[in-house]
Amino acid sequence: MTKYMNSKASVTTETYNRESIERPTENIYEAISIIAKRATQINLDIKGELHEKLDEFATHNDSLEEIFENKEQIEVSKFYEKLPKPQAMAIEEWLNDKVYHRNTDEASE
Repeated sequence: MTKYMNSKASVTTETYNRESIERPTENIYEAISIIAKRATQINLDIKGELHEKLDEFATHNDSLEEIFENKEQIEVSKFYEKLPKPQAMAIEEWLNDKVYHRNTDEASE
């Protein structure tokens, strides 16, 4: 279904070693900023996928009839609810060196 389905990120709250988070940039604030930007990207990807899948079930009529609940639609929604949070996925990617980043200030010098 989704490329994030096989994520090994924790679905519960987890404490991370600060040194391992800041190691690639040597600055905790810069590392957190990069992780936050990646989490936003992941969130947008997942949100887009979900809306695309739910649009398949949409009925386009203007009547005020009772909304038909499709069992498959509910299963799709439940699947996405069970995924780890985008922040957890971004941290997991960061700790496994799967996030590309560069300092644009250093590149311009």
